[in-house]
Amino acid sequence: MDKIIMKNLRFYGYHGVLPEEQEDGQNFIVDLEMYLGLHKAGCSDDIKDTVDYSRVYGIIKEITESNKFRLVEKLAESISREIMSIYKEIEKISVTVKKPEAPIDGDFDWVGVQILRSRNE
Repeated sequence: MDKIIMKNLRFYGYHGVLPEEQEDGQNFIVDLEMYLGLHKAGCSDDIKDTVDYSRVYGIIKEITESNKFRLVEKLAESISREIMSIYKEIEKISVTVKKPEAPIDGDFDWVGVQILRSRNE
């Protein structure tokens, strides 16, 4: 299966369990892998035969910046559902949401979640 990969998409959002996370916000980083057949697009060289990743970026931006979720699990789930509802050709999607400024007293690069969803689940 072929895939389209989008890495380190950066957004500012208001997601978190703590009140200050929902009030002050913080940075979030999203990685996405969309599994689908790309042979037709590879032959035709036409964007109508693939997924427009510029539009996908806009979808992720809208969900991340226009909502307030307590859990990054909910953010990842919302992203995967919306993209798969629009692009029926996507068979499987992996969404990783990274939270580099999580309120943890310790030294770390980021914490986050990764979900994998497919049409036959």
